[in-house]
Amino acid sequence: MATSNSSEGLDVIIVGAGVGGLYAIHKYRQLGLKVRAFEKGDDVGGTWYWNRYPGCRCDVESLEYSFSFSPELDQEWKWPERYGNQGEILKYVQHVADRFDLRKDIQFNTTITSATFDEKTSRWTVTTDKGETITAPYCLMATGNLSTPRKPDIKGIDSFKGKTYHTGLWPHQGVDFTGLRVGVIGTGSSGVQSIPIIAKQARQLTVFQRTANFSLPAQNSPMDPVKEAKHKAEYPERRAGAVNTPFAIAGYPPPTKSALEVSEAERNATYEKKWQEGGSISFLYAYTDLLTNKAANDTASEFVRNKIRSIVKDQETAEALCPIDHPIGTKRLILDTNYYETYNQPHVKLVNIRNNAIAEITEWGIKTADGKSYELDVIVFATGFDAMTGAMKEIDIKGSGGVSIRDKWKDGPQTYLGVMVAGFPNMFMVTGPQSPGVKSQMIFSCQQHVDFVGDMIKYARGRQMRRIEASRMAEINWVQHNNEVANSTLYPLANSWYMGANIPGKPRIFMPYVGGVQNYVAKCNEVVQKGYEGFEMSA
Repeated sequence: MATSNSSEGLDVIIVGAGVGGLYAIHKYRQLGLKVRAFEKGDDVGGTWYWNRYPGCRCDVESLEYSFSFSPELDQEWKWPERYGNQGEILKYVQHVADRFDLRKDIQFNTTITSATFDEKTSRWTVTTDKGETITAPYCLMATGNLSTPRKPDIKGIDSFKGKTYHTGLWPHQGVDFTGLRVGVIGTGSSGVQSIPIIAKQARQLTVFQRTANFSLPAQNSPMDPVKEAKHKAEYPERRAGAVNTPFAIAGYPPPTKSALEVSEAERNATYEKKWQEGGSISFLYAYTDLLTNKAANDTASEFVRNKIRSIVKDQETAEALCPIDHPIGTKRLILDTNYYETYNQPHVKLVNIRNNAIAEITEWGIKTADGKSYELDVIVFATGFDAMTGAMKEIDIKGSGGVSIRDKWKDGPQTYLGVMVAGFPNMFMVTGPQSPGVKSQMIFSCQQHVDFVGDMIKYARGRQMRRIEASRMAEINWVQHNNEVANSTLYPLANSWYMGANIPGKPRIFMPYVGGVQNYVAKCNEVVQKGYEGFEMSA
């Protein structure tokens, strides 16, 4: 095995060069730490590098979905649209890498295959797919929450003679569907975003849907220069205010009333205003109890179902597109442009596979359980990811006593604050399970985690402490708290990827922290004030 000697003097190994990994390079350099990041792609960007499917777009407004560490960056970057598409966001992330000279500390086209903690030296050794070994005291897993694409386990999947694509592994040169018969399997976020675009090209589009999902109109538009100027003038206040909100997004007045306190007419007028305004945060912020009270949520769910019925002309298709198995907001609330309208086009067909599953993929297309065959030239798998734990479990990570992360998490993830795992000293995670991560403005949460970890490393080093470890009791208490918070909401009522429900055999445990960013940050601050309570440090 080849050995790299260039890890001499290295302080932190960073796995991943998405937004979390990039910020870690910048931040830890400022703290005087020597870092190197390893990225399996050939460029920066993480999720925005890999996800290039048609219509891929962020569901947080561009002016909010951005780094906050540089006031100059805030002012100089111009977003062309209200919601950034994949290409624009990737351009922005690349600009950040260049502007702050981050690339020199990144090794591209490199996959980390294993990471092992050495008890005697309190150092991590990682190995790469190139046979290199690199050692450092600290290892930061910036591996992302949605970075392990999942293909479904369908009989005959490899026998199809046409082309297949996964939305999470889209060809960089794009795909031309002109004149083709296309099948899309899945109507989660990537399916909902790509279906209207594919429909514009395809001769025939057949959508195979197991579970209908709620989607709201993004009401995307070119950036309003007046709104942009106002937002940029208020950036310091908005950035500071984001910390005190549930989703780390400022600018939405918090609701004051229950949905059940007002008349049906007033409720529907509020929902209509939010629908026309566009965006998921605004809609869920209509009333205080949409995510905690089923009766309140039913009013919002039925409003959206009625919208679907009014848009989709074929009644049977409309009803099939109406979600009935989960409260709105308990699965990822999707934003779209003309998704429901697409089903009014004569060449677009919805096949409901909930009670009539896909039996097999044949050489020429898809066959359902009722014996019907759909001849296709292309199949697109919009089937999502092994979310939140998949990327970590893909790496052979071994902590104290050779314990594997796969074994430790076999019944579901266990972490302290979503930052550390007991038994894995000096290994940190960016937006790990049981942190707000995917239920927040992700760049904010990435920065908050990187800052928290960086400050803890600085604190330990200042006291000649070489080893940092989450205590087992702190981890147990945090997992319990995470579950109690989730169970006080409607979230567990949905079979979502938040619960791992999209992966056969994956334990059903609610993974994100949904107590709100403001409460999570307050807890982190309290931990720091108490001398990093719950973390054990030793020389």
